[in-house]
Amino acid sequence: MLLQTLVPCLAGCAFLLSPLSEGCGPGRGHGKRRPPRKLPPLGYKQFSPNVAEKTLGASGRYEGKISRQAARFRELSPNYNPDIIFKDEENTGADRVMTQRCKDKLNSLAISVMNLWPGVRLRVTEGWDEDGHHSEESLHYEGRAVDITTSDRDRNKYAMLARLAVEAGFDWVYYESKAHVHCSVKSDHSVAAKSGGCFPGEALVTLEGGSQKAVGDLRPGERVLASAASDGSGELVYSQVLTFLDRDPETRKLFYALQTEAGARLSLTAAHLLFVTDGNCSEGAAPAPGALRALYASEARLGQCVLVSSGSGRRRGEGRLSRITGIRVRSSRGAFAPLTQEGTLVVDGVVTSCYAAVPHHSMAHWAFSPLRLIHRWTGSTGSPRDGIHWYAQLLHWLGRTLLDPGRFHPLGVAQGDR
Repeated sequence: MLLQTLVPCLAGCAFLLSPLSEGCGPGRGHGKRRPPRKLPPLGYKQFSPNVAEKTLGASGRYEGKISRQAARFRELSPNYNPDIIFKDEENTGADRVMTQRCKDKLNSLAISVMNLWPGVRLRVTEGWDEDGHHSEESLHYEGRAVDITTSDRDRNKYAMLARLAVEAGFDWVYYESKAHVHCSVKSDHSVAAKSGGCFPGEALVTLEGGSQKAVGDLRPGERVLASAASDGSGELVYSQVLTFLDRDPETRKLFYALQTEAGARLSLTAAHLLFVTDGNCSEGAAPAPGALRALYASEARLGQCVLVSSGSGRRRGEGRLSRITGIRVRSSRGAFAPLTQEGTLVVDGVVTSCYAAVPHHSMAHWAFSPLRLIHRWTGSTGSPRDGIHWYAQLLHWLGRTLLDPGRFHPLGVAQGDR
């Protein structure tokens, strides 16, 4: 009976653990703003990286055409981001259909385009191809490639658009013609596609007693500010750090950096879970019961509200809503995924989940029950100082073996392969 209970529990969260090596939080020194890095535009007919598209150093090999009737079609999903214009000349919605990795990179690029050229949006002229209009073994047939322009169709912008696509994380970018830029990504099943969810090393947490500490300096056994409720909306309490599900001080990751009206700044990787409420969120108000839901950081949108800590010093305070006013993508060093007893924590003043890769915080917390039980019995979880926790690797293996990968965020799924 114990195994029958634990196996689905473990599998249900396998894909969460592996991703926890990318995260959230600007942290120390975020008041000092570095001068913006000058980005060189790509030259006409230039591609980045400087290798062939379907090689391991770029987007990887072709895996076969995907039709609507194929089982692999379930791995694709439409992109309804309102900040992107889809040409859809076939009038079938095919241009919106893509892999999760392609969707995440495209959504990141859309933010960069709006930030650089206010009033201009990203435009997709070609996405998934089900009609055979591209060359043999084109990645368009797998939903792994897009051809893009800007909404104003200003060809003078395309060289810089290509550079922005590189910065957004596309695995291969080609300034292919004067009329568009071609971008592609690795397969979601590729080991090279690994990514996930956690916090950069400089992100700040609040210790019991009111002092703050960088998440990279945090140690198991310390108590940090967290939410007592499974949806992040409850009383703020101090919760013990049990272990790190992933700890990598040296890696450099891309993070979604969110800024709120209250001044909080939080950075998370694409697959990390964040608590948000959509409508009727009054700045500074407490959330209504059931108003908050967990979603991927890559799906956060301007106008949504997150929960921020209103307390300071020794006061725990209450969670209050604050509207997201800015989203950008940034790079930072270090990937840290602390696990608390509550399964939540407050990072840089924002209430977040400890989990990633599936949009179900409560299921994730349930799946980690055995690890919390082990800690209660032994006082330890047997984790190495650096690297992915053994329990994370076990969940990842069970998830890949027992569950449908289409239900999970593939950027989190692949993380455990590294």
